[in-house]
Amino acid sequence: MKDRSRVIFGNEISARTIKKAEKSKKKYQKKFKMENEIECFWKLEENDCLGEMLGIENMVLCEEDEQSQWNDKGLIVGNIRMGFGHYRIAMAIASAANAMGYKPYWMDLASYPKTLTSKIIQYQNELYSTGSRISSKSKLFNHFVWEPMNYQGFRKLSYNATDQKNAELMAPLFLHIPKKMPFVATHVWPSQAAIHGDMEQVVNAIPDNWPMALHLSQGSIHTVQTHSSYFGYRMLNGMSKKILKPMENKDLQYTGHYVDHELVYHLNEDCAMRISRANEDKPLRILMTIGGAGAQREMFCTIIRSLLPKVKTGKVVLIINVGDYKNVWEKLQEAIPELKKEAVFLDNDWEKTRFFAESLLSETTLINGIYGIYHADLFQAVYATNLLMRGIDLMVTKPSELAFYPVPKLFIQRVGGHEKWGAIHGAEIGDGTIECEKVEEIIQLLDLLENDRKMIINMCECIIENKKNGIYDGAYKVVELATGTKREGN
Repeated sequence: MKDRSRVIFGNEISARTIKKAEKSKKKYQKKFKMENEIECFWKLEENDCLGEMLGIENMVLCEEDEQSQWNDKGLIVGNIRMGFGHYRIAMAIASAANAMGYKPYWMDLASYPKTLTSKIIQYQNELYSTGSRISSKSKLFNHFVWEPMNYQGFRKLSYNATDQKNAELMAPLFLHIPKKMPFVATHVWPSQAAIHGDMEQVVNAIPDNWPMALHLSQGSIHTVQTHSSYFGYRMLNGMSKKILKPMENKDLQYTGHYVDHELVYHLNEDCAMRISRANEDKPLRILMTIGGAGAQREMFCTIIRSLLPKVKTGKVVLIINVGDYKNVWEKLQEAIPELKKEAVFLDNDWEKTRFFAESLLSETTLINGIYGIYHADLFQAVYATNLLMRGIDLMVTKPSELAFYPVPKLFIQRVGGHEKWGAIHGAEIGDGTIECEKVEEIIQLLDLLENDRKMIINMCECIIENKKNGIYDGAYKVVELATGTKREGN
């Protein structure tokens, strides 16, 4: 196995950093009392939620070789759940692959509890989730710890060296997977693990819009969603106190935004309906996405209260997706009693959610009031937003991975400094607002968007123009890079 922690893109790593990385690897072996990964065999099962729509099959771990029948046009989407963002990118890649005639296999490296790989990832993910929750509640922690770590700490090349050493422990997971199978990672750890596992066609789909060494996986093709991000990664800008040797052209490609086929394919007609509703002064349909464990809940409560009068007069329709966190909806009801009395709650009913989302696409549908949406199933919780966004006029979200989706967006305060560049990019290409860090700014902008619907129309026109320029074609291009083929008609 090649040691990828000592030299990263031609840049030698200090002996002190290497020693720290080796110590980290030994720590995980000792912590979980596992010297090596167990032998992993695989079987393939249709994904209950997205198998029908996106053709996804889950890679299920088994203890004996069941001679899995890999499709000749199979493509593995390697991912982990860390918030919803990395799952959302994975769904976009799977959607594009399915539309291009490939069979997407879903490999969540954190979902195999008997393996050392999953134990390491889940432990690190829990640490990150805890930090994210604390940052949303403590301004001091966010200012002095969380923002600097996300913005600068993860940016350093030395951080990547430790990740590379830990990824050596994950290599056995790939022992019984065809090495020439195209592999797209929507988080860096699956990419690093696949490279150490000798996979030959690995694409590392980098999220966000702020270059960080955290996302580097030497040996893969790195893809980015923006031109500014391309320059930052190509130069390894700011990843050391000194000027570094750059990445080579073969290691890095600009693709555009990672967006699901269904959203790109229907983009023009969806924007046309938004423009029509705006011109006819129909109720403004607002979708709020409240992910995580209710991060920024107080801010959302204030926003919802400010919108209640407009909901009652029929000027606004409010749809709130709380993902797979029912406790968030319950706490919102406690804080805002009107939700318990007046909201329609789609409680863990996938068929009703799909029917509701489809009804929003009809020109004759007239809806009013407030809708809350919750699903216990993670796939349903994430993909519900994808289904709903086609029929809404405005999405209120932090500038996470949703910042790159082709729907008018109002950006609320980020969680982590790296996210702010998603809002900057969205505002620059015209499909989103500036980031509003204060709740008073959010309320002011919501009033403007509801009273002056030309602002929504302008964002829709930008989205249509962006599509012409291929800005939302990133998922297709990632699949092209992984498979070495071109999309038909492109």
